[in-house]
Amino acid sequence: MKTQSMCLTTERLSAYVAAVLFAIVVLGFSVPEVHAASAKELDVSTDVALENFVKQVKGGKEFLQSAKGLLVFPNVYKAGFFWLGCEYGEGTLRTGGRTVEYYFTVAGAFGPQLGAQKKTLLLIFMQSEALKKFRESSGWEIGVDGSVALIDVGVGDTIDSTTIKDPIVAFVFNQKGLMGNITLEGAKFSRLKRSR
Repeated sequence: MKTQSMCLTTERLSAYVAAVLFAIVVLGFSVPEVHAASAKELDVSTDVALENFVKQVKGGKEFLQSAKGLLVFPNVYKAGFFWLGCEYGEGTLRTGGRTVEYYFTVAGAFGPQLGAQKKTLLLIFMQSEALKKFRESSGWEIGVDGSVALIDVGVGDTIDSTTIKDPIVAFVFNQKGLMGNITLEGAKFSRLKRSR
């Protein structure tokens, strides 16, 4: 039993290392904007991302105000080449309206894909306990360390914190609005050292 779980952990670690290396190589060449952002750049980008969210989602402002914490990745870059794809982004964790930590996310995907795209990922912690567990982890993975409900609000619909009971919810959007038909399973989040 231990050997099997160690193999799974080794396989998962290998997949993440491969995804990160692939991200560095592919994203470095296909998306010229990708670079390590400073703390100030991440804070400004987070402000812009949250403003866009409030503009695009009816009831978004009130929904954000009811959150215990916000994990915001203003620019998540995805690149795919044949059967291998990866995502990478840097962002901020905010509580009480201020940035308390910086994080990066990485994910790998297998299957037919080609090209590159950019999106914004917003994880909203609706319960204090979920936020506490996330912050205490050394590396947190969706589907392993916790589940996240991906919210897809239809055009004209309003989001309401009283009807959503999940401890962590996520929104994925770009310049055109909320994105549907997306999976976050396997995305991993780790602390990023950034000085202010």
